[in-house]
Amino acid sequence: MTDDWRIRVELPEEQHAETLLGRLGLDLGSDEAKRLAAELEGRRLAVSRDGNELFVYASSPAEAERARGIVEAELAEEGIEARTSAVERWLEDEERWTGEPPSETWEEEEVERGYAPWEVRVERKSNGEARKLADQLEAEGYDVVRRFRYLIVGTASEEEARELAARLHGEAEAGGEVVWEGMPQGPFAVFRGLGGT
Repeated sequence: MTDDWRIRVELPEEQHAETLLGRLGLDLGSDEAKRLAAELEGRRLAVSRDGNELFVYASSPAEAERARGIVEAELAEEGIEARTSAVERWLEDEERWTGEPPSETWEEEEVERGYAPWEVRVERKSNGEARKLADQLEAEGYDVVRRFRYLIVGTASEEEARELAARLHGEAEAGGEVVWEGMPQGPFAVFRGLGGT
């Protein structure tokens, strides 16, 4: 699911809104606006108007920022003083727009606290194979805990964990501090379900 993003432009008069809409259509005046418009070519941005306010909608915050650059370049070319909002995003659950940055996900909070929110658990046939794989994964930037022929590899997202698990033929599951606090105590509890002899 993609998020919806927009910028809001408050113009001093309705007439300026019509002028700006026309210029954003085909006749872009400044070189800066033309350059920015070229960057957005192929992307369909929706623009709506309500009196002296214009709304430019985009599918990403970066795209909305580029659209804002086009609008501001056109306003400068026309000598129109207007107020352009920060990039806003649509909150589906609350059915409203907000300019506040998205709040951190629990995964980001776990990473900031030094825990991997997702883990991939892997078993190898021998201690040597496990050591070799651990070295390879550490070289790729993963944090790895190795015990004999078992590995636990920390990842920052569920998607990354699932991709790595598929690649290594392991199991992806939630990790982080919460899992460790709720885990049964015992030296082998971490590797439960990995099979073994």
